[in-house]
Amino acid sequence: MWGARMKTILVPTENGSAMISALDTALLLAQKFDSCIEGFPLRPAVADLVAMDPDSGLTMVAVKENDAEMVRQAEMLFRAFMENHRVPPHGADGEASLSCSWLPDAPSGHDFVGSYGRVFDMIVLARPGDEWQSPSMITLESALFESGRPVLIAPPTSPRSLGTNILIAWNSSTEQARTTADAMPLLRRAERITILTVEGATVAGPSGEQMAHSLKLNGMAAETLTIKPGKRSAGEVLLAKADELGCDLIVKGAYTQSRLRQMIFGGTTRYVLANAKLPVLMAH
Repeated sequence: MWGARMKTILVPTENGSAMISALDTALLLAQKFDSCIEGFPLRPAVADLVAMDPDSGLTMVAVKENDAEMVRQAEMLFRAFMENHRVPPHGADGEASLSCSWLPDAPSGHDFVGSYGRVFDMIVLARPGDEWQSPSMITLESALFESGRPVLIAPPTSPRSLGTNILIAWNSSTEQARTTADAMPLLRRAERITILTVEGATVAGPSGEQMAHSLKLNGMAAETLTIKPGKRSAGEVLLAKADELGCDLIVKGAYTQSRLRQMIFGGTTRYVLANAKLPVLMAH
């Protein structure tokens, strides 16, 4: 069944310190499901490079050389990581096993991930932090809003485990329902599942207990928790509880409120994206 396992993982790759955690996170996922990890070079559109500094006198030739260098460095980083971790190249027979592949001719621009990601079971990205107009945020939003697939966001430091102790951030929303469904392959293998609801941070819909009942009928036991936030935000409550329980994955729907509202007033998605120290599985 589609989605019953996670066999295809896409990792947009750029040369940077955050990339190692993203690759480590992808590898943890791939080892669980004998998946193929595919990388491609992620970099700004060539036109964006020119637009960034129109007065620099950069010629188009120099810009294209810079772009080619970004591609080369991304590929070197990806291939070196896979060799160091003994992940073999994907075989011509097409058999699903722990393997890797590289897409050499991906177009530049951060929106490619949203279209190409549609044929993958999971997209893995580094955590973008709190800069809303940053390229990494544009990449994440392209993945979330355009691919129709779940996105696994790696923390700044490489995780040691993934999906053994899972926190579901239940707020009764459509986005959360979809994300929980996308996480099913991981939930089925988890040793512990906690469904957390933060009072006052939900929309009209089924309770955490009703979600737990549904999981139980699917053969998964889950504890339910409801917390009064007090003076803390829902995002603070969520990350504090995940830390206290020793969770190694949060499953959270992205942007139940509009993105504009979240940008102006803050929001749970925004807080988690800026502060999570463990992997977060998100979908919209």
